[in-house]
Amino acid sequence: MDYYKQIFKRKSFHIFKDTDTLANDEIQELKDFIKTVKPLNPEIKTEICIVPEKETTCKRGGEFCILFYSETKDEYLRNIGFVGEQIDLYLASKNIGALWFGIGKPKEMQVNGLDFVIMISIAKMDDDKFRKDMLKSKRKPISEIWNGDTLSVAEIVRFTPSACNTQPWIVKNTGSDLFVYRYKKPGKRGIMPADKVRYYNKIDMGIFLFMLETCLAHENYKFDRTLFADTSDDSLEQTLIAKYANLSKTSGI
Repeated sequence: MDYYKQIFKRKSFHIFKDTDTLANDEIQELKDFIKTVKPLNPEIKTEICIVPEKETTCKRGGEFCILFYSETKDEYLRNIGFVGEQIDLYLASKNIGALWFGIGKPKEMQVNGLDFVIMISIAKMDDDKFRKDMLKSKRKPISEIWNGDTLSVAEIVRFTPSACNTQPWIVKNTGSDLFVYRYKKPGKRGIMPADKVRYYNKIDMGIFLFMLETCLAHENYKFDRTLFADTSDDSLEQTLIAKYANLSKTSGI
């Protein structure tokens, strides 16, 4: 699976129009792929289900919704974001439109003792409905999300999707290490309810870490990753999330 290639194609479909029907074999392929995704923390129990969108409160014209359930412990939100973005990029590769839908609710809020976290609404779309020029997407300039040498990574990773396009991350490159922070400007929350900003931004950080690692791998960088608990109550603007140490570039051969 060439995740990097799909970064340029993926698009958030806020409303699904002119959709096709997903064939049974496409649904089975999706289920098979879901079994292969790599968690950020394999010790956190998760379960992913696919149900008709009509069995949820999401009414965006999708055919199905992918439901994410998890133990509510440790950094479970970040873990779901990391897992979910792999699925998001896979969907783009199969011409399946996707929408991370944060406010939706399924019929079942628990599955096998695991709590519902978030859903992705999906529908089969024509190839021409996907993004053709990612650079036209509205994102923060590199200077606002990255300090130091960009490694030819910041230019692409800045297009990581996030709730309400909040882009809650800052990366600091010290030369040999990358430090990734969750960023929250005090008093600023956009259109999200105040009590939900931190929840969704934690999921966003998992999405960002997967995109960052995908871009680093594309540029043939090796690294040692250390994750940190996100315990900040947002009294600080920056909360350390991860460190990528011993960065070294291989030949790529």
